[in-house]
Amino acid sequence: MTSQGRPGPTDIEYTPSAEFHVQHEGPRDIGLCFVGDGFVAGYGDPKALGWVSRVVGRTPTQEVALSSYNLGVRGSSSADVMARWRSECPPRWEGRSERRLVVGVGAEDVEQGITTARSRLNLANVLDEASSTGIATFVVGPTPTLDAEVNARLQVLAEAQADVCHRRGVPFVDCFAPLQGHDQWQSDLAAGDTVHPGQAGYGLIAWLVLNGGWHRWLQLAD
Repeated sequence: MTSQGRPGPTDIEYTPSAEFHVQHEGPRDIGLCFVGDGFVAGYGDPKALGWVSRVVGRTPTQEVALSSYNLGVRGSSSADVMARWRSECPPRWEGRSERRLVVGVGAEDVEQGITTARSRLNLANVLDEASSTGIATFVVGPTPTLDAEVNARLQVLAEAQADVCHRRGVPFVDCFAPLQGHDQWQSDLAAGDTVHPGQAGYGLIAWLVLNGGWHRWLQLAD
C-alpha cells in the first residue's frame, strides 16, 4: 500500500492483454532467453556451466526444437534487466513459435542499495510487459551469502519476488530458504568470493530449478 492507503502497483491484480499459447500442431519451436545477473551468467563456476547450462542440459528436447540464450551479465540489477531485455531478447525469439523468458535477479539490488519496493516494481514491470505481449515467464530467486546482514535483506527481497510472481501466476523458484544453512552451499561460497558459488553450488541451484516446476512450465515430460 502507498502512504495514502491506496494500492501500490504490485497490489493490483494484473490481467494480461495477450495469452501465451503452446503450439499443438506441428513441431514446437521454443526460444528460451535467460536474463539476469552474474548468477545467471554462471560467474565463479570453473566448469563455465552455471545453473543455466545445467538446467538446459537436463531438459528433454526430443519432441521440441529448443534454442536457449544466456543473457546474464555480472553486476546487473533488476533495473538493468528491465532496461535491456526488450532489446536483447526479441532477436533471439524471431521466428520462434514459443517465446519464453527466465528472470534471475536480486543480489545486485541488495548490493546497490535498491529498495525492496523498487526491486519488486522492476520485476513486476518485466513480467507484466512480457505477459501483455504473449511471452511466458519463469523467475529464479536470489541465493544466500555468508553475510548475515546481507542475508536479512535478501530474504525480504526473495519473499517480495515470490509475492509478485504469485499474484501473476508466474512460477517462482525460492533458492534462498533451501540454501540458507546448507553445508555444501556454504562451503562452496567460502572457497570462492563468499557470494557466488562454484561447481557444486550451481549444481544445487540447477536442482532447485529442475524440481521447481521447470518441466511443467515448459510442458515437457520429466
